[in-house]
Amino acid sequence: MTELKCAERVRRHLMERGIAYELTEHRESFTAQETAAALHEPGARVAKVVMLMADGRPTMAVLAAPDHVALTRAREVLGAAEVRLATEAEFGSLFPDCDLGAAPPFGGLYGVPTYLDRRLLAAESIVFPAGSHRHAMRLSLADYRRAAEPTEADLAAG
Repeated sequence: MTELKCAERVRRHLMERGIAYELTEHRESFTAQETAAALHEPGARVAKVVMLMADGRPTMAVLAAPDHVALTRAREVLGAAEVRLATEAEFGSLFPDCDLGAAPPFGGLYGVPTYLDRRLLAAESIVFPAGSHRHAMRLSLADYRRAAEPTEADLAAG
């Protein structure tokens, strides 16, 4: 199964770093807010991946479920002339072992720069897609930051 290959890639990455995690199965969900509801988690602790194109380069933004990317702010943070939301056609092939729209927030495992919105820093732990619309992983925020090594920035609108 594709989704388990994606989760296995993340699991190996975490195990190599001695990081504990929890893998959870839940009812099928296609948005971060649906995942939050399925897991009875506040949206502020559910991390979602938003794929951007920054001057033609794929870039991963990681935000809390209820938040949206402020493209003007992202342009400044990324130092790009043009930043827009990526289409599924543009990013789908970047994560071949994940279901479309269920990539985990570990862009580095796929050669994609990763930016973590600072609003998520208030969470003690985060839950995120584990490569499928039915699986999620939970990590402490400190362990996520250590494992994913994202650039932290203010990306959310509002």
